[in-house]
Amino acid sequence: MPSPELSPALARAEALIRSIPDYPQPGILFRDITPLLADAEALRATVEAIIEPFAGKFDYIAGLEARGFLIASAAALSAGVGLIPIRKAGKLPRPAASVDYALEYGTATIEMHDDIPAGSRVLLIDDVLATGGTLAAGRQLIERLGSHVAGISVLFEIDGLGGRELIGDLHTVFHS
Repeated sequence: MPSPELSPALARAEALIRSIPDYPQPGILFRDITPLLADAEALRATVEAIIEPFAGKFDYIAGLEARGFLIASAAALSAGVGLIPIRKAGKLPRPAASVDYALEYGTATIEMHDDIPAGSRVLLIDDVLATGGTLAAGRQLIERLGSHVAGISVLFEIDGLGGRELIGDLHTVFHS
């Protein structure tokens, strides 16, 4: 059911997100955003909402692999800024800084190149805030490489997993 405070376009976009129980493991509720991505109007409204609170406050957008790439790419294009991919370990073609982090169902490592000038303002985007481990690692990478996280924005947050406590202030488009 759409959040009551959303515009009609965002309420429609939120209604396109499917919940898939027990994926990728039992007990995990996966949010399938592919129907939202396939709908140009819904994608446009979502991208505008994810960057709007930070307008004029960032020089780059960083997206976390994998679904964060999809939203961040569209957001970077819409905002007229460059995209910084934050990848899973071993996916970048040259040396990169890395951070290990915990997921709600395991551990992982992410990496990022140092292609942006030190002091850059970066908006960090992902699809979902769960435990906060991936976003915290992304923030750590950006800061380790000398840039500033201008904000963190996600499509939605899974309550009760401690992500908000770990990340702190962030913008959430959908309130499920």
